[in-house]
Amino acid sequence: MKKHLIFTIYFISIFSFAQSKLIFDKKFVQCEDKWVAFPADSTGSYNLGFIYIDSQAGLTFDYEGSFKIDENGKFNFKKREMEGSMKYRLEPNNVLVAFIPETKFSELGIKKVPDWLKFYKENENTVERQYRWGYMYNGWGECEKALEFLNKAYKLNPKYEGLKVELAYSYNCLKNYSKAIEILMQSLKEETVTAYTIKELIYSQAKNGDLQDAENTFNLFLLKISDTTYKSENAFNILQGYYLKKDNKNFQRWLTESNIKSDKRFEQYVEQMITNLK
Repeated sequence: MKKHLIFTIYFISIFSFAQSKLIFDKKFVQCEDKWVAFPADSTGSYNLGFIYIDSQAGLTFDYEGSFKIDENGKFNFKKREMEGSMKYRLEPNNVLVAFIPETKFSELGIKKVPDWLKFYKENENTVERQYRWGYMYNGWGECEKALEFLNKAYKLNPKYEGLKVELAYSYNCLKNYSKAIEILMQSLKEETVTAYTIKELIYSQAKNGDLQDAENTFNLFLLKISDTTYKSENAFNILQGYYLKKDNKNFQRWLTESNIKSDKRFEQYVEQMITNLK
């Protein structure tokens, strides 16, 4: 009986310690509406705060204070000395933080959802808000997460300006090129055609192996759109498509027709493809 009791106490202590362990494997962009800790400093102190998204500032860290973990796995909290809130804008980078286990919220004196967060959740269910969040996540390279918001926006208003091309960007990012093409073709019929829309369409067609379609799109809208911002990029994506297919005949033809070598930004890459095809 005594051995069993000792074993039970030992097991509970090990389990409790495991629950208090911090795992630093989360990027900022994975931490929306989460309490997080930054890696400990030289004194063993962890900075604690809540990450959320401000519609204007983007990813934001609301600093709450710091804590240390004692030998028993207890989180000993020290509140920030400065009165009021301390907020820091976060730029997506390679810094990794840890989620705070919910079992430790009471020790730290924090709520799962801070009271002040409600002010940043106003208009949460509007198409504008869902689109804005999807746009931001696409910009951070979190395209699967972006789709969650963009699909919600689509259900609210499928004709919201710019939504279809942003959805297509997500699908291109996730290499679902056929889906991107489907949405963009619909966009051409229903929305104002922009140079950015055509860029995404040519990219998806080229990546999908539909190189003749990509050329047709390039030539058709080159005459219709005065904005030539993406002209060279579009030409390069088509050229790269022929390169990947090892279609030297069409590669050489498009190389001449598009005059892509005249753009110094792509000259190095084009020369490398030419060398490799030889």
